[in-house]
Amino acid sequence: MQLSLAADDQISGIEPILTWRRRWEGSAKPVYAPVAPPPHPTFDLDVLVQAALEEDSAGIGDVTTLSTIPESTQAVASFLAKADGVLAGLAVVDKVFELVDPGLSVQWQQKDGDDIVKGAIFGEVRGRAQSILVAERIALNFMQRMSGVATATHQMVKAVQGTRAKILETRKTVPGLRVLDKWAVLIGGGVNHRIGLFDMVMIKNNHIAAAGSIEKAVRCTMEYTKTHGLHVPIEVETRTLQEVLEVKELIETDRSLRIDRVMLDNMTRLDSSLEGGVDVSMLQNAMQLLEGVDVETEASGNVMLQTVGKIASTGVHFISCGYLTHSVTALDISLRIHEDLPVMGSMS
Repeated sequence: MQLSLAADDQISGIEPILTWRRRWEGSAKPVYAPVAPPPHPTFDLDVLVQAALEEDSAGIGDVTTLSTIPESTQAVASFLAKADGVLAGLAVVDKVFELVDPGLSVQWQQKDGDDIVKGAIFGEVRGRAQSILVAERIALNFMQRMSGVATATHQMVKAVQGTRAKILETRKTVPGLRVLDKWAVLIGGGVNHRIGLFDMVMIKNNHIAAAGSIEKAVRCTMEYTKTHGLHVPIEVETRTLQEVLEVKELIETDRSLRIDRVMLDNMTRLDSSLEGGVDVSMLQNAMQLLEGVDVETEASGNVMLQTVGKIASTGVHFISCGYLTHSVTALDISLRIHEDLPVMGSMS
């Protein structure tokens, strides 16, 4: 149920103010960044990176580097993995170095989505030492966070192998970094949930409370989307088996209504005495109620690495997990300047 950029244009009601993704799609895609970023009508990587660089320099510059390193000094620096994980964000790092100094040369020996092990050198940058040092922290900040998200996602994906469940993130992201967080989820093998408020109707408990009932919220949604010519997925959150029954009856008794996905929220209970550390009996009952109903299902709540396999065993289509992006453990990566060495072989 992911949308194309063209659909995003229609949903937003405005022409995208930036065209970074179109430039990405229209250019030769680097082999070290095989996973395309998720579509967003206003996201521009150049603007994001430039803002990060300006935040760091404040229009004054790197006073330490300017004080200690002659402008003519050339250097080579290597990217070193200091922990095992999944690599992500190489194209973002490229953009950082490009905007700092187009004369810098970056080469990669691995690609986004690859497993890296502690102690591995997986890339290098050559050029002016001042430029490398100015770019260093911003480049690593982006790469470490994205690699941390990709690593956690990959672990979740592995934990549900053998089931039909797909791993989703949520909108619990750092403001301004959402597209990168969701890109990292894709690199880690997950699937994106809605990108923002614009590309999916997600009727949650507060919407239901304000509208008066699930039925009223769904009927208002159908009227609004039809009036405005919107073609977006519609998801309804349920928290009780009674609410699941209400959604089921709406789907089966009124063909004019459309519900694409039912969220089964907090229908699991942590219980260390049980297999997987979680009681999924309520979730199983909900899945039984929806058996044979033409609707996708999504489980959320108490989703952790140790519980996700048990949750997936209930047969849900999707499992959403906020901790992938709101509790990121950055992957430890460093950039070390050393004596000039022969050029490493690069991915082309």
